[in-house]
Amino acid sequence: MTETASSSSGRPKQARKLGFFGRIALFVRQVIGELRKVVTPTRQELLNYTLVVLGFVIVMMVVVFVLDFLFGTGVGWVFGGTSTTK
Repeated sequence: MTETASSSSGRPKQARKLGFFGRIALFVRQVIGELRKVVTPTRQELLNYTLVVLGFVIVMMVVVFVLDFLFGTGVGWVFGGTSTTK
């Protein structure tokens, strides 16, 4: 099979080499471009996000408390130490 002029070899065109300051300038331009895409949440969205995070943190605190209590009680029972339930 022969290659035609329309087929490409799959390699991108050779990019020109940038110097140290050129790379920094490119980075700054890309950062500014990404910051322009940022959308600030509305007051209602921010309140929603805050409540979701606080709810998740409270649930995780309860889970950790229950596991700590259970493991502490179990260790006290296994090793014959003082139990937290007495």
